[in-house]
Amino acid sequence: MIYLILAFCSSALISIIMRLGEGRIRNNISLLSVNYLVCILLSLVYSAGSGSLLVPPDAGSVAIVLGIISGIFYFGSFLLYQINIHRNGVVMSSAFMKLGVLVPTMIAIAVFGERPAPGQIAGICLAIAAILMINLSQDGEDENRTVTSPRALILLLLAGGLGDAMSKFYEELGRPEYSSQYLLYTFIVAFVFCTAVALIRGQKFTAPDILYGCLVGIPNYYSARFLLLSLSSVPAVIAYPVFSVGTIIITSIAGVIFFREKMNAKQWAALGIVVLAMILLNTAD
Repeated sequence: MIYLILAFCSSALISIIMRLGEGRIRNNISLLSVNYLVCILLSLVYSAGSGSLLVPPDAGSVAIVLGIISGIFYFGSFLLYQINIHRNGVVMSSAFMKLGVLVPTMIAIAVFGERPAPGQIAGICLAIAAILMINLSQDGEDENRTVTSPRALILLLLAGGLGDAMSKFYEELGRPEYSSQYLLYTFIVAFVFCTAVALIRGQKFTAPDILYGCLVGIPNYYSARFLLLSLSSVPAVIAYPVFSVGTIIITSIAGVIFFREKMNAKQWAALGIVVLAMILLNTAD
């Protein structure tokens, strides 16, 4: 469980750093590219520590293939998120991005035969309800924006969810000694696509983009690494919802304490539901 706690703490730190960078960050794609470069460097450190930077194709083909697929989903979900913000608004885009947790949870049940206890099923349902409540109770004009492309929202949910699900596939199909290399291939592919788009769009790499990209890259890498490690001891059907709601709890608390953000009654109620969901998700079978 310690790895899972470290995973959602790292994930929450990404949001906190991005919040600190508001008004300073000029190019999101340039920042994302730097972030992936930092993740690559950290992956190289851990891969070298495991004895080999690369994996032999015969023994590590799973790490190579799943790493490539994961990298495509990583960057694809980011592009879809940007497209959805333009077409459907921030509120619905954020909600469907977070609802992507449904995908690896359902895969764990349907593909890998994991069976949550009744209390844990209730916790999963409460977590999904809380995600919707928190994201759909935001103030501002975007709240009343009409959804113009529901298909794009579904694609966003699937891409983000499948990207997360790759960790479970690797945990089941891959070899533990090549987990660092799996992450290395993931971030290399994401970096290549991201940098290509940044260059095509003519985005510059400003000092704030580089700085915050480096700051985001560290917790981003460890979030992925700790989540992957947690799946060896925590069932995926529990790990993914806990990862999601744990991130929400820490991010919300940090927003109130450090950024003086105000939450409305519905958001406070949703946060209470999140805490209850966390308790239920951690009930024994």
